[in-house]
Amino acid sequence: MTRVAPQIQYWFSTASPWAWLGSARFIELVKATGAEVTVLPVDLGAVFAATGGTPFPQRSAARQSYRQLELARWSHHLAIPVTLEPRHYPVDRGPSSRLLFAASNAGLDALALSHAVLRAIWSQERNIADWDTLAQLASECQLDGDALVHAARQADVERQYQDTTRQAIETQVFGSPTYVVDGERFWGQDRLDFLARRLQGPAK
Repeated sequence: MTRVAPQIQYWFSTASPWAWLGSARFIELVKATGAEVTVLPVDLGAVFAATGGTPFPQRSAARQSYRQLELARWSHHLAIPVTLEPRHYPVDRGPSSRLLFAASNAGLDALALSHAVLRAIWSQERNIADWDTLAQLASECQLDGDALVHAARQADVERQYQDTTRQAIETQVFGSPTYVVDGERFWGQDRLDFLARRLQGPAK
């Protein structure tokens, strides 16, 4: 009997440090399970506005400092470098998100490209709102950066980004990253172990 590949919806912000911390492990999990992933970058500001979240710059000093503490802890625990105060943050997520949609629409590996985008902001301190930088990132992933940027700048891809953000809210996504399997949500890179168990079979 042919095994049906698990289907995962990967909802995330391209400027999320938590998505960065989970990115490599998520990709390894996908490879290990043969899962098929739909890469779904969202406007996290709009998601927060609809679901009661607060953008990092607007949080209280206590919450901001604790978030930084937790990032440092997880970075050390996972041995994944994180720049706690990157040069280009906060940043417009739109261009990088649209680049990923353009890659998906072309049948390219948007998941690998998403890893490169997250690494760019949180490890390399590059500006993921800059189209030239995004073209370079895509080229470093052995893709046609100029062609992808051209496609990403089209109006239909901008509409796709906005539509996907609305779909995220309808799916009850409220944070990044969120992994969804058959309607079951797993929020946060610290839930990847639970996601792995879910991919082994339906919850009992």
